[in-house]
Amino acid sequence: MYLLDTHVVVWASSVPELLSPAARDAIETRQIKVSVVSLWELIAKKNRRDAPVREPLAWWDRYITRADVEVLPVRVPHLGSLDSLPDVHRDPFDRMLLAQADFEQLRLVSADRAFSGYQVQTVW
Repeated sequence: MYLLDTHVVVWASSVPELLSPAARDAIETRQIKVSVVSLWELIAKKNRRDAPVREPLAWWDRYITRADVEVLPVRVPHLGSLDSLPDVHRDPFDRMLLAQADFEQLRLVSADRAFSGYQVQTVW
């Protein structure tokens, strides 16, 4: 089972050619989850000049809800994993995704090289 990083979810819907072959293979298994943290991140970044998505709620409805992709909520045990993560990566959204992947024993699909400093299995 895989957890998709926010950029992977966005790229899969808009510029799939940016995905690695391994990322595409993971997505094609349909054994994927997307965290609600990704929606939170898209909303937090929507007013930036380089925003990955301008209308996150509408985008989420179209590409996640209607596609019937499983959404992983944030649960208290995820925060326990977050608390025990080494302080390698500073991005709070990425740290939460790492914590969720760790607790849920999911492989994290991401191009982010900073994830290599953690015990979570990544795919790219």
